[in-house]
Amino acid sequence: MEHPILFISVLLEMIGLPVPHTLVGDTLLAKLVSPHMTYTWFAMGVLIFTAKLTLGKMEMVPGGKQNFWEVAVGGIENFMAENMGTERAAMMFPMIATFAFYILIANLMGLLPGFMSPTSNINITLAMTLIVWFTHHFLGIKYHGLGYIKHFMGPMWWLVPLMLPIELISSIARILSLSIRLFGNIMAKETLLSILFLLAGAYFGPLPILCLGVLVSFVQTMVFVLLSVIYCAGAMEHAH
Repeated sequence: MEHPILFISVLLEMIGLPVPHTLVGDTLLAKLVSPHMTYTWFAMGVLIFTAKLTLGKMEMVPGGKQNFWEVAVGGIENFMAENMGTERAAMMFPMIATFAFYILIANLMGLLPGFMSPTSNINITLAMTLIVWFTHHFLGIKYHGLGYIKHFMGPMWWLVPLMLPIELISSIARILSLSIRLFGNIMAKETLLSILFLLAGAYFGPLPILCLGVLVSFVQTMVFVLLSVIYCAGAMEHAH
């Protein structure tokens, strides 16, 4: 869902680029400058610029900016270590932490008039979900080899004909659940905010939804990260 005016799209139209007003454009160039792509790059730029600005000089006695990053990064790292062990958490940290910060910034971005949340587009959430899905199966094969299939066969051999189809369907369903959950919640937030801004304008009508939008943004980030960690940790564990 788009706001009535998207600032980046307006700027691109001013310089003559074919900015689509649908989910994706017709040409390759239109796809590259479609709103969910441009605001994805904007979110990436915000993260890179903020990190460079606040962590330009690391200090032994950290100040407020460095303390913020140490708490944020340390919190994610400790959470992962509790669920998959220190060594495995260190291996998976770059991917999971990148998802965490990107999803949070992307979710919150849509609360600003003239901006949209890239995560309100199914293409973005599905792409992240596929990365997680292929990664956790790759980890299962890496740690267990062909024995990874035991994760899908159930606790006893005579349950294999029943458990194997169920586990395979469950694994494929993770793609739908992980991507649609994030997409659906953020799209609903975007849609509701757009309607309220059109109806109430600068008055206080949208304010409760803005507060709820902040909560939804944090919760959906936590849910995506939590499920990603659980999937990867489960694939690396021995089948029971």
